[in-house]
Amino acid sequence: MRRRLLIGLTAASVLTAATACGSSDSGGSDEAGSSGGTTTVTVGLIPIVDVAPLYLGQKKGFFSERGLKLDFSSAQGGAAIVPGVASGQFEFGFSNMTSLMIARSNDVPVKAVANGIASTGEVGNDFEALTVKGDSPIKSAKDLEGKKVAINTLKNINETAVRASVRKAGGDPDEVELVELAFDQMPAALDGGRIDAAMVVEPALATIKSQGGREIASPMIDIAPKLTVAMYFTSTRYMRENPEVVKKFQEATAESLAYADSHPDEVREIVTTYTKIPADVLAKVTLPKWPAEPNRAAIERLAELGAQDGLFEQAPDLDELLP
Repeated sequence: MRRRLLIGLTAASVLTAATACGSSDSGGSDEAGSSGGTTTVTVGLIPIVDVAPLYLGQKKGFFSERGLKLDFSSAQGGAAIVPGVASGQFEFGFSNMTSLMIARSNDVPVKAVANGIASTGEVGNDFEALTVKGDSPIKSAKDLEGKKVAINTLKNINETAVRASVRKAGGDPDEVELVELAFDQMPAALDGGRIDAAMVVEPALATIKSQGGREIASPMIDIAPKLTVAMYFTSTRYMRENPEVVKKFQEATAESLAYADSHPDEVREIVTTYTKIPADVLAKVTLPKWPAEPNRAAIERLAELGAQDGLFEQAPDLDELLP
């Protein structure tokens, strides 16, 4: 539980296995619309409901209006996307806040540029949950001591969240066995008894519920109400060399977030284009919130818990990380 993140090495190896290479028209040095053309930027994403606004924004023309085309590349988690952005494989990425803070604490030159998602703040009605099978004897997060719990990647926000829930319920988080598993593999693993619990987000959460699974905690809310869970980011080098592209990406993303937050039906429809979730299950998905701005106080609380759990070599500089 106390392994340090070797972000330049281990995460890079995960990235190689988990992502596609991206577009040959990377847009790395082009200025968007500089001569009536379009700049293509590769965005590293996780195929979950959280990123629906970007898919929706591309469909609605919010990016093309600004001379941008998004090329999406999938990864298992933010810990894999960070080194891809830092190395220039992706121009932009989507990552949980803990992975971004770990990167900054290790002097990885990344900068958040646009808000991502936030929890709903409603226990038992969030886009994430700690789940078990319907007939499991596990009743609370405290009962996870000695049990095998799946999270998408180690040393990210979901590890902090699970530990926060176990601690809040009176248990010892060091006694929980955390294992890595992609979100879309968790429902089958839980149903098959290969894991005792799963820390999932939508649409995997809806799939588990459709299998008779149940929630035992809302870990993101246990960290802080209305937690900023993830943000979009770029490298400091790309931001310095392509300020106009970054500005256009920020503007289009902000428009996409606002549109997604007020058009839930269109969000559910767009999710079917990049996930395999059945329509009847998708109808039951709990959507996250897509606010315009990050919640600084909640991020500071997340940083405190990350430090308590030994995730940082040194405290991350939030002023350097956040927009």
